[in-house]
Amino acid sequence: MSAPVRVVICDDQALIRTGLATIVDAQPDLEVVGECGDGQAGVDLARELRPDVVVMDIRMPVLDGLEATRLLAGAGVQHPVKVLVVTTFNLDEYVYEALRAGASGFLLKDAPPDRLLHGIRTVAMGAALLDPDVTRRLVGRYAARIRPAEGSTTRDLPLTPRETEVLRLIADGLSNSEIAATLVISPETVKTFVSRILTKLDLRDRVQAVVFAYRHGLVT
Repeated sequence: MSAPVRVVICDDQALIRTGLATIVDAQPDLEVVGECGDGQAGVDLARELRPDVVVMDIRMPVLDGLEATRLLAGAGVQHPVKVLVVTTFNLDEYVYEALRAGASGFLLKDAPPDRLLHGIRTVAMGAALLDPDVTRRLVGRYAARIRPAEGSTTRDLPLTPRETEVLRLIADGLSNSEIAATLVISPETVKTFVSRILTKLDLRDRVQAVVFAYRHGLVT
């Protein structure tokens, strides 16, 4: 059997933190290796324990979850840690900033336990937890904040026309199966295109691909 996914839970509300830890520890393939109640403690704990995933709240004392995420997974971090942000429904703007800070995905705090577990496993495997409908709502709402890089054009991108088309569809919030249906290709081919796009653009995951597409004017 493979080693369990190692998880650190960072939330300033003890009741929520305990509940999350109980849910996670009940799974044979997951293990809570640390808990903390503020962002700075989360950064310190993650750097010490090197977990597979940090489940991160946003509003916390000492250091908020946005800055903690940036320190653990942001641009320039030599050994980034995967971060799954949890938030409440009315904090969408903070979620958006968390994704830009380097988070691999997010969940609402009122999500059912199975969605939390799925999210941890998804992020641990290196995929981004972005539900297509949420992508359309969230990124679309804040697209105006993501300004295209000055002087950049699609001709500057090291992508083939087909790869550029796939990137646009990713940014539109389509899942791999939806992209496959749109382009009349197999899901396996879509996975290959996505992998090539991430490699060529030096992007970590699908979240960064969405933001990249908006910043380079591929989606408006």
